[in-house]
Amino acid sequence: MKDPTPATGKHTEGFQSLSPAVWRASTVLFDNVADFTTRKERLFDGYTYGITGTPTTRMLEERIARLEGASHCIVTPSGQSALCQVALALLGAGDHVLIADSAYGPLRSFASDYLQRFGVECETFDPSAGAELAERFKPNTKLIFLESPGSLTMEMQDLPAIVRAARAAGILTVLDNSWASPLGFQGVPAGIDIVVEAASKLLGGHSDLLLGAIATDSRALYEKLRTAQSVLGQAVGPDDCFLVLRGLDTLALRYAHQCASALAVAGRLASNTYVERVMFPPRPGDEGHARWAASFQGGGCVLSFVPRLASAAQVHQFFDALEVFRIGASWGGVHSLAGYYPEAEQARRAYCHIRQGIVRLAIGAEGAELLAADVEQALRSAAG
Repeated sequence: MKDPTPATGKHTEGFQSLSPAVWRASTVLFDNVADFTTRKERLFDGYTYGITGTPTTRMLEERIARLEGASHCIVTPSGQSALCQVALALLGAGDHVLIADSAYGPLRSFASDYLQRFGVECETFDPSAGAELAERFKPNTKLIFLESPGSLTMEMQDLPAIVRAARAAGILTVLDNSWASPLGFQGVPAGIDIVVEAASKLLGGHSDLLLGAIATDSRALYEKLRTAQSVLGQAVGPDDCFLVLRGLDTLALRYAHQCASALAVAGRLASNTYVERVMFPPRPGDEGHARWAASFQGGGCVLSFVPRLASAAQVHQFFDALEVFRIGASWGGVHSLAGYYPEAEQARRAYCHIRQGIVRLAIGAEGAELLAADVEQALRSAAG
């Protein structure tokens, strides 16, 4: 006699909820042996094993795909894992890849420390590049990794020009869109082949999970990426998927508030005696503003500035004096964060136009006046 304990659909009949169900499973059950032996045929459109997800996973993937204006989405354990999965699925020995010099540091480390060891030729390029990037193309160039704005120094690539050049050369483009989110820029409708989000940030919105997303309109690319997810074991827990689904319900409200606050804080800092330079492309007057305004909307919640502080001791005093901002990395959550990137970090980059130490602010849900006043008093305390 079969064990009667496995749940069946009758337990959900007549039940509805505003909250999505959390389906946990490592093993997927099949109605008959024929379905079991043909399960791999359903890798792309069904359920085969827990690694590729449960209905909770699919609900999140479908929702992110709609936000991105894409046909397909795959979620991964983190934004970094999403970037690495794209590279591992699409690159091989003898290929050439171009990576924006402002791209996420661990991606550049993965390229130099791992991809090159496996025979992939990796080069960085000026993160303010446009159509002239085509001069760096080679017959074996397969991918271009873009990040615009760069999440620390905020350089803007000319995305439309690069996309046109790459398409003409048959080269795939990959955009890390975590800074803007799909509310600020939909990369897939703009012609970018693959868009990656660190859903840990704005999509989740509460600094309590790690999750990445890969979106594309290409069925062929989707199948390669889904296969890589399965083979590499890139499973995502349903509870984290649930948290992102919940975060998406407030994304538009949080995004509007945080973008408006970031613009107000950037404006205040631009006129502050103790600030040498503000980097925030949505702010009129920023050197990347024209490119931002041509393709993006809404704004962003991450900005950087170069403080006029004479010593490391003054920098430490500035952070000690902050009362609202907490010290930490990432962005997109409801709590505001501040981090410091010493000049040595910028000096290690080949195309960084800023050589001083940089303060990065991630603007949360607190009021703009409170946040601006906190930075201003900390600067006065440190410089005074």
